[in-house]
Amino acid sequence: MQTKKKLVVLTGAGISAESGLKTFRDSDGLWEGYDVYEVATPRGFIANPQLVLKFYNERRKEVAKAQPNDAHKGLAALEEHFDVHIITQNIDDLHERAGSTNVTHLHGEIFKMRSVLDATKTYPITGDIKIGDLAPDGGQLRPFIVWFEEEVPMIEVAAKIVRQADLFVVIGTSLQVYPAAGLVNYAPYKIPKYIIDKKIPPTDSVHNLIIIEKPAGEGMKELKERIMNYEE
Repeated sequence: MQTKKKLVVLTGAGISAESGLKTFRDSDGLWEGYDVYEVATPRGFIANPQLVLKFYNERRKEVAKAQPNDAHKGLAALEEHFDVHIITQNIDDLHERAGSTNVTHLHGEIFKMRSVLDATKTYPITGDIKIGDLAPDGGQLRPFIVWFEEEVPMIEVAAKIVRQADLFVVIGTSLQVYPAAGLVNYAPYKIPKYIIDKKIPPTDSVHNLIIIEKPAGEGMKELKERIMNYEE
């Protein structure tokens, strides 16, 4: 039996936008009307923890209502033909709900929480986190989210996955948020690289790049047509 080719996919906010989850990249640093540095940094949490918890409690409700779109479902379906590994910048669970089985979250997960004292141990959360909700270690619980100005613990794991790719795809990301944006540079030089976005970011330095300038759902259909011969 022939081994499946390894398809590594980096996804960003653009793929979830088609499920109704808003992004902040097109709105002058505002995310649902909030300044991202007030709600998505450690200093923002120190200054106003109640505001930050309220913000993520609202995001959690939105994600729970959202449904996977054609792009999420298309990636999950590709597991029939490829060894698919998704690396996502998104905090939602839409890839998993669509059926993808290998998902690495770079920036955390909205349905998990952790103590302010320990970034490594997580607890499931579907409702709200409130001030005074404590982890077993006595620390205030906060969303399991990697905020701006925090280390990205999964970046080395993700870089290792990208280095092993036979095909590499980028969907719905501006390639502006580092270190995630730098992952494209770990893809083997000669392999095909595809980028799907309705507005393609600067990619002049990427070798062997195929551009699909379409929204995520439409772009996924074209991607599937282009890559199916690689399973042979």
